[in-house]
Amino acid sequence: MHHATPLRRLLPALLATTLLAGGVLLGQTAAAPTAEAAVSGTCHPEQLRRQAHVERNRAAELKRLGAREDARRAYARADALERRAKQCERADEVVAPPFGR
Repeated sequence: MHHATPLRRLLPALLATTLLAGGVLLGQTAAAPTAEAAVSGTCHPEQLRRQAHVERNRAAELKRLGAREDARRAYARADALERRAKQCERADEVVAPPFGR
C-alpha cells in the first residue's frame, strides 16, 4: 500500500486541475462576444435620446413635487444618456481605417 499513496495524491490533483482549466476555458468562451456582435453597432443614439427625454420629464415631475435631490439625479442620468448618444454618433462618423491600410 506504500506505492498507492502517491497515486492517491496525484489523481485528485490532476482531476481538479483539469476541471479548473476546463471551467476557465468555458467561462472565457461564454463571456467573449462573437465577431458578429462586435461588428454590428450596439449603439442606438435615437433610443438613448428617447430615454434621456423620458428621464428629463421624470426629473421635471420630481422637481415639481419637491423632491429636489431625486430630480437632480434624474437630470444627471439624462445628461449622461445625452453624452452617450453624442459619443455613439461621433463613433459612427469617425471610423478609423483598419490597421495596416
